[in-house]
Amino acid sequence: MATLTGTVLRAQGGVYEIETAEGIVEASLRGRVKREERAGDKVVVGDVVELGRGSGSGAEAWTIESVHDRRNVLARRAPGKAPRPKVIVANVDQVLIVFAAARPAPHLRMLDRFLVIAEAAELRPLIVVNKTDLEGEEAARALFTPYERAGYRIIFTAAKQGVGVEAVREAICGQVSALAGPSGVGKSSLLNVVQPGLGLRVAAVSEAVNKGRHTTVTAQLIPLECGGYVADTPGLREVGLWEIDTDQLHFYFPEFAPLIGECRYSSSCTHIHEPGCAIRTAVDAGGIHFGRYDSYRRMMLGEDDEY
Repeated sequence: MATLTGTVLRAQGGVYEIETAEGIVEASLRGRVKREERAGDKVVVGDVVELGRGSGSGAEAWTIESVHDRRNVLARRAPGKAPRPKVIVANVDQVLIVFAAARPAPHLRMLDRFLVIAEAAELRPLIVVNKTDLEGEEAARALFTPYERAGYRIIFTAAKQGVGVEAVREAICGQVSALAGPSGVGKSSLLNVVQPGLGLRVAAVSEAVNKGRHTTVTAQLIPLECGGYVADTPGLREVGLWEIDTDQLHFYFPEFAPLIGECRYSSSCTHIHEPGCAIRTAVDAGGIHFGRYDSYRRMMLGEDDEY
């Protein structure tokens, strides 16, 4: 049987677009792959797959015979009561977490959850703050100062004006990146400016509810002219954590790192109620931003956030 190795660029309605050495082909999923036990979706954008020649035409001309082990995934808890993961994209080097400076207003606890997901998956996070033209870059920088202090790199952009676009382009060229964030923050608009000619669909933010509308309905991995790939992912309105070990959670807040082990009960301190906690002392002294600590506390206690 003729075989090909390829990378999944897009998956929709049981049809997979796959980039191979022979070009982009369409494929369907072989029955035995459907039956495999696999956390999250069977095949997602970014997966490396083995293809076999089918007997039909179009998507039936090739079938996905097997999926390579994933080196990492960007995943969240799927919406709904039944606990299960939703894998957004696989096998990426970094995640660009895009929020708007305004319209929609940035919900920083949601950003904190994105950052924890990236840190837990050992993905390099980069924060992109778009639409800085709406309230002014100075106001945007002030709002996101706690993240710069925590050590995160932030790029401030105004896609429509071309501000910060070159910095984003330099950050993603030669890398496999994922763009993630809420609906309406301008992820697709930003990509359209970074690589003119993409023509990704965009839409305005609803003034009534100040929330974005979904314009990207399924993830897709886009080859970049400057090398590498970028995954444009659907906007999210909630970010549930999946399989985040609370014993490890403090390691996913970089500003906590210098103080871990300095607590009175260093081996068992949850940084919630114990006396002599170095992290809570730093919060009280202003060394750690209270909002960031409050996000940590909410995640530790399993409190759901509403955005």
